[in-house]
Amino acid sequence: MTAMNGGGTRRWSWGSGRSESQRADAQAAKDAAAAAFYELDTAQRDLRISIETLSAVDDSPAARKAVRDFEEFGTRIDEVSHAYITTVDAHDLDRDDLDSGSAARARAELDRAKQDLERTKADLERFGQGLASLLTQAENELARLVPAVERARQGLLAASNALDSARAAGLQADELASRLAALSPELTKLNEGAGRHGIQDTLRRADRVVREAEAIRGEAERLPERAAEIDKRLSSLRTRTQALHTRAGQVEPVLSELRRRFSAACWQDLQQVPDQAARSVRQAEERLAEARKARDEQRWADATSLLSTVRALLNTTDESVKAAGDRLQRLNEVSFDHSKEVERTRFAIRDAQRLAMAGRSTPDPRHARPLDDAVERVDRAVASLTGRHPDYWHLLTELDAVKETVRIVVEQIREQRAGQ
Repeated sequence: MTAMNGGGTRRWSWGSGRSESQRADAQAAKDAAAAAFYELDTAQRDLRISIETLSAVDDSPAARKAVRDFEEFGTRIDEVSHAYITTVDAHDLDRDDLDSGSAARARAELDRAKQDLERTKADLERFGQGLASLLTQAENELARLVPAVERARQGLLAASNALDSARAAGLQADELASRLAALSPELTKLNEGAGRHGIQDTLRRADRVVREAEAIRGEAERLPERAAEIDKRLSSLRTRTQALHTRAGQVEPVLSELRRRFSAACWQDLQQVPDQAARSVRQAEERLAEARKARDEQRWADATSLLSTVRALLNTTDESVKAAGDRLQRLNEVSFDHSKEVERTRFAIRDAQRLAMAGRSTPDPRHARPLDDAVERVDRAVASLTGRHPDYWHLLTELDAVKETVRIVVEQIREQRAGQ
C-alpha cells in the first residue's frame, strides 16, 4: 500500500502501530529509570554530606562503622548505576528499524534497572534513618563550633584588656603576659579553621583557650587586690615577728625558774627553746626581707611562698615559746595542789565506767580493760611523787595520757551503741 506525500511515496508496515506503542512503552521505562537514577544519585550526595560531617566530628566506633557502611553502599550504588547506564547504552530507542521485540526487551531491562535503583535507594534511606541519632549529635557539635571559636577570641580580648588595665595601675604582670603570648599559636590554629584541624580538635582547642584566657583575665583583675593583700601580710608578719622576738627573750627567765624549782625531768626538753626561737626569728626576718624584695619586683608567687614560710616559722616558734610559759604555769599549779588535777582525771574515768555499764550487767571487756588500766596508771603516777623535787611533769603527762585513753573509750562506746 502506497500513499502520496508531496509527490513522493512511502511504504507503510501493517505492524507499525504496535512497534510505536512498544517504543513508547520502552521510552517511558527509560524515563522512569532515569528518574530513579537521578533520585538515587541525589540521595547518595545528600547522605554523603552528612557522613562527611559525622566523620569530621565523631571518632567513635559507631561513627567509624557508619562511614565504612556508607562506603560499601557506594560500591553497591556504583554497580546498579553501571548496570543502568549499560542498559541504556544497549538500546537505541530512536532508531527507525526498532522492532517490537527489541522495544519490549528494552522496556523489560530498563524496568529491572529502575527497580534495582529504587531498591538501592530505599535501602540507602533506611541506612540514613538508622544514623539519625549519630547525625543529630554530629550536627549539634558542628553548631557549637562557631560560638566556641568566638568565645575563645572574646576571652583572649578580655584577657588582653585586663592586662592593659593592670599595667596602667603600675603592675607589670609579666608572667601573665607570657602566658597570654603562649596562646597566640592556638589563636592562629583557630583562625585556620576546622577544615584544617578537624572539628573535635578545634572545639577542644577553643575550650582550652577560653579556660586559660579566663584564668589570665581573672588573675590580672585580682592583681591590685593581691598586691594589697601581700602588703597587708608583710606588715602583719613583721609586727608578729617583732613581738615574738620580745617573747623569745622571756624564755630564758622562765627556764631559770623551772631549773630552780623543779627536777630536770620537768624542763630538760625545753633547754633548746631559747636558741631555736632566736634562730627561727632571724630566719623569719630574712625571709620577710626576701618577700619584700619579691613584692617590689612583683614576683607575686615568690612573695606569697616566702610569706607562707615566715608564717610557718613563727607558728612553730610561737608554740615552743608558749610551751615554756605553759609548762611553768601548770607545774606551779600542780606543785601547789596536785589533788585537783588527779581528781578531775579520776572523775573522767568514773564517768566513762558508768557509761560502759549503762544498760548492762557486766561491761564489755574491750571497754573495761583500758578503764581499769587507767585507774592503775593514775595510782602509779601519784605514787611516783617522791623526793625533794617530785617529777610533777611526769604526773601531768601521765594524767593527760589517761584522759586521752578515756576519751577514746567513750567514743568507741557511743559509736557501738549508735550502730546498734
